[in-house]
Amino acid sequence: PAMDYTVLAEAAAEKMGLYRRDPGGWRGCRRTSEVSVSWRPSAEFAGNAYRGEGIVPASPQDVWECIKPVAGGARTKWDQNVKDFEVVEAISDTVSVCRTTTPSAFMKIISPREFVDVVLIKQYEDGTMLSAATNVEHPLCPPQSNFVRGFNYPCGCFCIPLPGEPDRTQLLSFFQTDLGGYLPQTVVDSFFPASIAAFYSNLTKAVKALKV
Repeated sequence: PAMDYTVLAEAAAEKMGLYRRDPGGWRGCRRTSEVSVSWRPSAEFAGNAYRGEGIVPASPQDVWECIKPVAGGARTKWDQNVKDFEVVEAISDTVSVCRTTTPSAFMKIISPREFVDVVLIKQYEDGTMLSAATNVEHPLCPPQSNFVRGFNYPCGCFCIPLPGEPDRTQLLSFFQTDLGGYLPQTVVDSFFPASIAAFYSNLTKAVKALKV
């Protein structure tokens, strides 16, 4: 039977709303001028959930332009953790099944990964945009031998307008990823905070380049 991708996507978006409203239990693990990163044990799998929060010096539209999950989007150009992004099947205007591949990372200790997710895009009344995702299987995406299949548990990014500050956007992001394969926990625990800090830093550079 076909997975009900829309139901799964909406459940992931619902969870992101819960995470956003529930600030408790997060412990700070990294802070840069662009982002503060915190973590807590994931309720979804045996690893950690990570939360990134920072202000990006650009309008919500520009930030969204850089992070929105679309084929041929900007993200493969600026996000060092995204090598390729393809839409496998568009379920509706707001829901699609996507495949993301990542390059090797962490001095090649982490080999290339692939992720298959259902992604939902949602706009709230206050102008906030959400991209939420969670792992699924899809008949057009069997595991490939040259990639380790990783799994994203409910994750997402909120682009939140700041009242009275049209050129600044709060970006709140949640990541909970099982990288798969056999990686020492110490590698995983140091990879994510560094990776999230780089995500915010590279995004900030990308939005500045958009404005030029």
